[in-house]
Amino acid sequence: MDPAPTPGNHGNHQEAARLAVEAFYAAADPKRFPEQISREGLRPFAPARLLTGGARGTSQPGPGCASTFRPTNPAQNVFGVWSGRPSPSRGKTWAAVERDAQRVYASQGWAGFPDVPTDPAQLTCDFFTQVDARVPFPEPGTPAAAAPTAILDGALTRPNGSAPLGTRLSLRTSTFDVRPGTPFTVEVTAQAPPREPLGRSSIALRLPEGWKAGPANANDTQATGPASTPGAQADTTNTPDAPAGTPASAAGSPAPADSSSPGSSRSVTAPGTIDLGKLSAGRSGTATFTVTPPSQAPLGRARIGAVLTTERGGGYTDRQVEVGRSVRAAQQPLPQVAQYEKWTGEVGVPQLRGLVTPVLTLPSGGTRQVGVVVTNVSDTPRSGTVRMDLPPGFTADRTEAPYTNLAAGASTTLPFTVTNADPTLKTSNEGGDYTYTLTTTAEDGTTTSRPALELVPATSVPRASAAPTVDGAESAGEYGGTALDISRLWEGTACSSAADCSGSAKLTWHDDTLYVLVHVRDDVLGTRLAASDCKRHWRTDSVEVTLDPRGTSENTSTTFKTAVLPVTAEGPPCHLRDADNRQGPGEETAPGMRVASKVSTGEYTGELSIPMEVLPGAVDPAHLGLNILVYDSDTQDRTGQTRIGWSTWGGVQGDPYRWGVATLPGYQPPPGRPTTPPAPIIPNTALSSLDSPQSLEQSVRVHVPPSGPAAPPTQTAHAVSASATRDAVRVTLRTTSRGEAHLFVRDTRGTAGSRVITIPTRGTTTVTIPLSRTLATRPTVVTGWQAPNGGTAASQVAVR
Repeated sequence: MDPAPTPGNHGNHQEAARLAVEAFYAAADPKRFPEQISREGLRPFAPARLLTGGARGTSQPGPGCASTFRPTNPAQNVFGVWSGRPSPSRGKTWAAVERDAQRVYASQGWAGFPDVPTDPAQLTCDFFTQVDARVPFPEPGTPAAAAPTAILDGALTRPNGSAPLGTRLSLRTSTFDVRPGTPFTVEVTAQAPPREPLGRSSIALRLPEGWKAGPANANDTQATGPASTPGAQADTTNTPDAPAGTPASAAGSPAPADSSSPGSSRSVTAPGTIDLGKLSAGRSGTATFTVTPPSQAPLGRARIGAVLTTERGGGYTDRQVEVGRSVRAAQQPLPQVAQYEKWTGEVGVPQLRGLVTPVLTLPSGGTRQVGVVVTNVSDTPRSGTVRMDLPPGFTADRTEAPYTNLAAGASTTLPFTVTNADPTLKTSNEGGDYTYTLTTTAEDGTTTSRPALELVPATSVPRASAAPTVDGAESAGEYGGTALDISRLWEGTACSSAADCSGSAKLTWHDDTLYVLVHVRDDVLGTRLAASDCKRHWRTDSVEVTLDPRGTSENTSTTFKTAVLPVTAEGPPCHLRDADNRQGPGEETAPGMRVASKVSTGEYTGELSIPMEVLPGAVDPAHLGLNILVYDSDTQDRTGQTRIGWSTWGGVQGDPYRWGVATLPGYQPPPGRPTTPPAPIIPNTALSSLDSPQSLEQSVRVHVPPSGPAAPPTQTAHAVSASATRDAVRVTLRTTSRGEAHLFVRDTRGTAGSRVITIPTRGTTTVTIPLSRTLATRPTVVTGWQAPNGGTAASQVAVR
């Protein structure tokens, strides 16, 4: 997955990606988990290549989508697999197979995805971006790089003319940040497979045009002509798998002498090669070069490549560097972006930094301080200026600020006060991104960057002379504020008309209570959920109100988020809190909050009173984070279709900084109310795999415990047999200790009955599971087991 906090990228997705990156390096290091070697008898295993799903860039649809891809970062290695190829077993394109799989995720509203185009020429690629590799891989711009096996080549597949599988090839640079005219070191290591020689081998560099290279420690003399430098810095010793954290590279088909990769500047083979000698099975050789960018080298990312030539085939690898001046400046990062950038340095993957465009939000017509972080990456003090050139509609208290005698390796922050002088500018995803230019000067030249300011909507919430009556209707004088447009598309299928889905909202406050009135036009009501099922509000029609008391929350764990379902199966509305500081049923998590609704043909109105004492912290009346969202479903299968709202961006729920801003003139929180939010209370009752029959079935299939460690043989259990009666299933369990059994009767229609029972002792126990309906075909009983020590097990048996 994507490890960066890009908008809309869930935090758990980011963490999964970061763990995968760390595992790529840790897996090859025998020092990381020595007990796996000493106690379990395992051997270190080094994954061959590391890639993320997806890519940043553009391409054309159709069979040529891989070869026409143009990466945003021209030094990245991006490989594509065209989704228009037919699946031999299903008779569909792989895009259609993938879409079928997406639709299974109905609880997230994915069941409503439309069919993919039937014309394969309209289908695109699934792209993969390489992070690192320890083996040769296809050189960008070659036919092998556009082949559907490109992400496997060098690891599992071997293109014609390439080195044998098991060949290692890595490239390391002495620094990631390089400067024009300043030399740095490049080290390339090749290793023959454990049981196969490569024979006579050599390394040549592939560099951007104008860059120079020569053997290191050779009196700084650049190699010339096609002649080789025998043995120059060559090491032909046996070496183990590269340890964790060692940046390694890649290989694939032999590289031509002069090629260019899509979207990048032309690269050329550096004059001269370094002869590694004969590489016998398992032996390695290292070539070390000194590389110097030209004094006028373009700033930005560049690709340093290396070509391996052997008697058994060729290979290619590369690595990114970033060409920059001595001083760089950037708009202050959001906290989660700063944390991510720190992680890239700690793990040693600088090629992954800078994936998130620096953005800061400010309210429409409002003002904020924008800090510009200036860093001296040279080894001497520097002085210069930073200039801010804002787009039309924005002003700053100054356009230029100096920095003086900034120490080597140090950073300083220059503050600018920025104002949105034109409140008519569009906000949110209707056009709220406003890019501007930062220009930084230093003794060795000028650099520019392009951060962005994002406008969010703003409103003033008036004070009510009397508390509104929470009855689902607006009476005269109750809400004196401006109506908010909450019809901006957030996610899903666009509303076909205002009658299909649209809305407006009004707010007021009285004493210590916030009142919200939401009017929604909706031509078809979604599923009426039972009041006992008042959760996961995105499955049907609902209204969500989100509040960030101080307007400074990093994520929703320090916010208040409540949802109201206008109707339930029993009739009255219900409310809940979700993914916030205190999740759960509204009556328990927001005491004193009241809701009401009125539903009529083609519309409904919801009204809420929210005691501000239930918010996680005292409200800042000058900067209350606010959003109001509407979920629309026109189905009866618990599938959401469209989400609209007031401040709408990708990933809006997880990004409170992108919510709108409300002021409450005249309001002051009671003295002593804390401004620091309490620790979030996150129920874990929905997290147990033992309560998910699908998870238990998967556990049986893959022979992995449902969650946590496996129950030991002395504390385990499994189902032995099961038989059906007219209204129940009797299952026999054999246990080796006491514990808790979670049993589910499953068939082709789903779950037909379930039961959780405590088994007090070891032995054989027969449990009766009541059925909620008649059994369909292929019934089974799947059982999850919780042992006394916390270990788990799963088993499954057919029902006779």
